[in-house]
Amino acid sequence: MKKSYLKKLFLLFIVAALALTLTACSGDQAQNDSSETENTAAQESLPEEINFGILRVPNDETIAVAEGFFDDYFTERGIEVNTRVFDSGVEANQALASGSIDFATMGNTNAITALARELNVELIWIHEVLGENEALAVKDGSGIETVEDLVGERIAVPFASTAHYVLLNVLKEAGIEKDVQLLDMQTAEIVAAWERGDVKAAYTWQPTLAQLLESGSTLTDSREMAEKGYITANVDVVRKGFSEEYPELVADFISALTKAGDIYRSDPEKAAEIAGKELGLETEVALHQMRGTTWKTREELLSEDFFGTIDQPGKFAKVMKDTSDFLQNQGSIEESPSQEAFNEYVNPEYIKMSLENEENN
Repeated sequence: MKKSYLKKLFLLFIVAALALTLTACSGDQAQNDSSETENTAAQESLPEEINFGILRVPNDETIAVAEGFFDDYFTERGIEVNTRVFDSGVEANQALASGSIDFATMGNTNAITALARELNVELIWIHEVLGENEALAVKDGSGIETVEDLVGERIAVPFASTAHYVLLNVLKEAGIEKDVQLLDMQTAEIVAAWERGDVKAAYTWQPTLAQLLESGSTLTDSREMAEKGYITANVDVVRKGFSEEYPELVADFISALTKAGDIYRSDPEKAAEIAGKELGLETEVALHQMRGTTWKTREELLSEDFFGTIDQPGKFAKVMKDTSDFLQNQGSIEESPSQEAFNEYVNPEYIKMSLENEENN
């Protein structure tokens, strides 16, 4: 009887010990799982939102927005994506200065202004090299048939824009830069002034340009001027405060743009349909505008003609410096940054990172 009692007591002890062991193991596992979650959260340190400043033009960014590529890279990771449309880079720079946006698309002349004003941003992408989509339009019946015929005329153009930079060089080459009056107008104001008859000439970009050409023609465009060495482009800049904290997100942004650009490169009509629907344009109109520009791949942008490398900056930094010197001479900026500043400003590292991420996936 006593032996039976002891045996039962021993069995109860064993069961209790096993229960305590299993509980401890379960607790350790829960603690480990919690630690792993905390480590993953720490590794995936992300902002609550990303704010993009965009232009209403049919480019890779417009396609990326329409196709939800930013959602793929950001929204699905819990980051709220906000977009703000700006009529020009002047407005985008004001938003960058206030810290209300993280990325901004603008003409390279406004990107120069951002550096000259020490807005603490860096240039990370070229959306498109400008061409026929930016032009000097003159009104039908105005009697203006050559650039020289503009003497005494008023010409509308958004100041400190790529159009302004090219126009100044058009006038300079014709030797009439002091014989015309330039009016600083935003694109909507240009259309209104044109329709009222206040101006007979304007240098602007699509889609505003298309509205002017319904009752006008072009004297020259940015493609012709680029062949003479006056290269302009729509670029993207990012706040350094953002890029230094979230470099991978900047690379992801470029990856999203690349996916959008690949649609255009493989099927221009499909890309035009997507961009046109997003902007309220007919597909044919959007396609015409897109074909008036040149879209570069990541590999092309990393060549010596554009970004180059950190150790060997590409030619685009030199283009930016030359343009900056011109803008200083024209009084558009107070001081032109050094070539060294532009070499650092045009940063190829995020494009390179985007390519490496693709190769590793």
